[in-house]
Amino acid sequence: MRWQVTASSKADCKRLSPREQRLFRATVEKFNEACDRWVELGGGAGWPSSLRVKPVGSAPGIFELTWSFPGPDGRATWEWTAVEVEGERVPAVRWRRIGGHAIFKSP
Repeated sequence: MRWQVTASSKADCKRLSPREQRLFRATVEKFNEACDRWVELGGGAGWPSSLRVKPVGSAPGIFELTWSFPGPDGRATWEWTAVEVEGERVPAVRWRRIGGHAIFKSP
């Protein structure tokens, strides 16, 4: 899966501890595989329950995933976008925020 990052997500990631960064990156690997399946099946694939992907109720078009549930509290928000690859627009994920529940104040 192709992806982009926002300035907010870059800053958020830098604030994570090394352990939190490892947890997030491990989850992103699983998430990328799930995104590839979702795109391949035209949106018909479900998300693995371990990722807890769901829409952010207060922000249409933005989704959240959980990268750590038992501790530390790890959430990330993202949205679908498209990027140009070899002259063709392809689906991509734009990471918006990474952290704990506080990210939902400005997802």
